Amino acid sequence: MSSMLVLAIVLAIGLAAFIVGRQRAVAQNDGKVKPHSRAHYHGWWAFLLAVLPAVLVLVVWDIGSSVYLDRQVHAALPVQAEDGSPINEQLSAGLVNSLARGLRRLDDGTQASLPSTFSELQPLLAEKGVALATDTKDYMIPIAREANAAQDRAGLIGGVIAILLAATGAFYSVGAVKPRARARNNVEKLMLWGLLGASTIAILTTIGIVLSMLFQTIQFFESVSPLNFFFGTVWDPRFAAAGSGGSEGQFGLIPLLAGTLYIAFVALLVAVPVGLMSAVYMAEYASSKVRAVVKPALELLAGIPTIVYGIFALVTLGPWLRDLSAALTGGAPFIQGQSIFVAGFVMGIMLIPVVSSLSDDIITAVPRALRDGSLGLGATRSETIKRVVLPAALPGIVGAVLLTASRAIGETMIVVLAAGVAANLTLNPFEAMTTITVKIVNQLTGDLEFNSPQTLVAFALGLTLFGLTLIMNIVALAIVRKYREQYE
Repeated sequence: MSSMLVLAIVLAIGLAAFIVGRQRAVAQNDGKVKPHSRAHYHGWWAFLLAVLPAVLVLVVWDIGSSVYLDRQVHAALPVQAEDGSPINEQLSAGLVNSLARGLRRLDDGTQASLPSTFSELQPLLAEKGVALATDTKDYMIPIAREANAAQDRAGLIGGVIAILLAATGAFYSVGAVKPRARARNNVEKLMLWGLLGASTIAILTTIGIVLSMLFQTIQFFESVSPLNFFFGTVWDPRFAAAGSGGSEGQFGLIPLLAGTLYIAFVALLVAVPVGLMSAVYMAEYASSKVRAVVKPALELLAGIPTIVYGIFALVTLGPWLRDLSAALTGGAPFIQGQSIFVAGFVMGIMLIPVVSSLSDDIITAVPRALRDGSLGLGATRSETIKRVVLPAALPGIVGAVLLTASRAIGETMIVVLAAGVAANLTLNPFEAMTTITVKIVNQLTGDLEFNSPQTLVAFALGLTLFGLTLIMNIVALAIVRKYREQYE
């Protein structure tokens, strides 16, 4: 019995409990006893009692059965292969699980009719669009079949338990409908716990991400000195052959950090003036009709995928600037097709809606009384904007700029295509540099071992980037909270 079918049955039972519970509450409201809760609260309480326990049991059962089946697969694997070589248990278990999923797609209810050798089974799986590794062995087929049978049994037992629990909760909740029953309090308390659980999940997820990077970073610093990482000026993570005694390369952070900040700075030089001026125009000068058209059109830029911006920079803007510089000098171009300027300019265009939207909301929040007072004293509209509105909105604008900077620091695809992957230290904006995010992608791409410094450095880079953006966000929030103006 599939989990989706069980979930559908549980929801149907919950819906029936909601309808019956609500109707029962309406029928009992005869005017003699003042009801504590409205009828729909009784319906929702019946729905929640029928659905929530069953869903929780179904989730726990699925997780527990998956762990149990995985252990059963590991236990069923032989110690040695047919040629006498030891078996990689983790790899073999993964092959068995892939084979079991393929057999489930292929099975028509007659497992006995399926071939018993992988060479005969592979063409049948290919017809169903299932591609398996060529090192799948014949002895894995019966293990995969037994895993599927055990999974079916576990699914049936768990589904029956969940359905029975949902029916029990429905009968109990409908029978407990009384005029003075505190259904509203129960529903609101349960919703409060749900909101608290959602907030807790968000916090725990963040903590889990940080800890996962932290442990790998600690392992990386066991092989590479933190001083060489944080203060090194050369990025050259060479891959040394095992047992060769060769160098494992240099992991200097400075070129990557400099490229990250440099490209983000160029992007802010483009995004902040254009975004701020467009926000001032929309908030102070534009009519309601113009604002209704311009604001959505400007924010449409935020909906374009970053890979599209990167392709535009790689195919159109970069080559055009390179050819233009070559035409101006009459020789070699002084602007490379992949450069800091190209990446920063395109990223700045992408960030214009972020600056514009945040600044527009902040400027609009300035009370109208300040504008009227300035205009009443004889100031022009431009003087009012420069000397009254913008100073009042300045803390929020600074916070918006810092939040935009943190967004620029974390960008990847535009930098990969528009700035290249060369870890250089340069002040020339027309040369190529790279960023932390690009190197994280490079170090985790390919068939690598996760215990080598060349791979573990990606976690150190990720933790560094996380700390950098966290500091910028904290500074932005501190500025907004300290200097914001509060009006009645």
